[in-house]
Amino acid sequence: MKMKLAAVALAASLALSAQAVTEIQWWHSMTAVNGQWVNDLAKGFNESQSNYKVVPTYKGQYDESMTAAVAAFRAGNAPNILQVFEVGTATMMASKNAIMPVGKVMKDAGQKFDPKAYIPAVAGYYTAPSGEMLSMPFNSSTTVFYYNKDAFKAAGLDPNKAPSSWPEVALAAAKLKSAGHKCPLTLAWQGWTQLESFSAWHNVEFATKANGLAGMDARMKVDSPLHVRHIDNLANMAKQGLFVYKGRANVPEPTFISGECAMITTSSGFYGNVKKNAKFDFGLAPLPYYPDVPGAPQNTVIGGASLWVMAGKKADEYKGVAEFFTYLSSPEVQSASHKRTGYLPITTAAFQLTEKSGFYKENPGTDVAVNQMIRKVTDKSRGIRLGNYVQIRTIEDEELEQVWGGKKSAKEALDAIVKRGNELLDRFEKANKKG
Repeated sequence: MKMKLAAVALAASLALSAQAVTEIQWWHSMTAVNGQWVNDLAKGFNESQSNYKVVPTYKGQYDESMTAAVAAFRAGNAPNILQVFEVGTATMMASKNAIMPVGKVMKDAGQKFDPKAYIPAVAGYYTAPSGEMLSMPFNSSTTVFYYNKDAFKAAGLDPNKAPSSWPEVALAAAKLKSAGHKCPLTLAWQGWTQLESFSAWHNVEFATKANGLAGMDARMKVDSPLHVRHIDNLANMAKQGLFVYKGRANVPEPTFISGECAMITTSSGFYGNVKKNAKFDFGLAPLPYYPDVPGAPQNTVIGGASLWVMAGKKADEYKGVAEFFTYLSSPEVQSASHKRTGYLPITTAAFQLTEKSGFYKENPGTDVAVNQMIRKVTDKSRGIRLGNYVQIRTIEDEELEQVWGGKKSAKEALDAIVKRGNELLDRFEKANKKG
């Protein structure tokens, strides 16, 4: 009888302790090696304490997970945390009733939180004009240049010297092609790398109103002579087979890993994948630029995503979210994530810890992304925050594809991006004007 009672008591206490664990739902868009990283972060946090359990769930690509979260919020079952890519920032900021500013979540939970601890170019992007931090920087990345050192060597190029200017890229591509390479250069995330980052890197406007950071009445400016010149140069390279278009978003990335394409501009967050899967020696370098442009190179803009806290949850769940964010931001966790993925260390302390560990010396080029981002920023290079930006990115893809296919000139395509983009910006401004 005593044993029976003891067993019942034990079962009851186990049930109570199981109930005491508060679940935190985290929707994300990370796949492959980065998906494993997300799972490991949740596991590390769950094992570090016993009050909360973070449950990560893959919800499709960035635009898909954002749409799913909006629908879930309306139905009253949104996740606690949603990973949103940087182009969704203005839309999330405008959805005031759907989100809880991260600054408020941390303060209410009594967690130590200093926005100044974060790398300014990262924190600034996710901060409201009032100075309140709205979302937690997470997988912050920037655009960098990857090249196949073995292919360079075989083509008679210096494997330890990446092309630093666009004319040098064209020359390297020509040598690679002569050596039998069918895809000397490809581009992933073409709008982000060749229009957005390109603009900041050359300190020219992408859009008015400090690229949208200073107001919703921003309008597109990618029809400047410099933008036309660059897209025209890439179009000529495409005609000569020096640049091969391989698709939208990160679709072209596997062509670099397989060795098919010898050079690619894409996210610093691609590093973990290349390191794990490429069977050749590779290098990382800053984005190429045009040396005759005054002020270039300036700095590159942020990419990747941040974590937004959804509204309408219980106080205890917000406490768990705040504790998880404190864990994610710790220098040790941040530094390990940066080394593993190529995403930026989001705090200065994590960058210093990584530097002190000798990682950058042992892995040349891994500090490129950080160095591109920690330069002084200008109003033209601080970042891009435009409404309806997910749709604007699609317009960029559609129009640039017309250029690569020889159906439109660079000027025609860029004029169309401005015209079509401005229609969407106008619509966003009208929809979100304070009544």
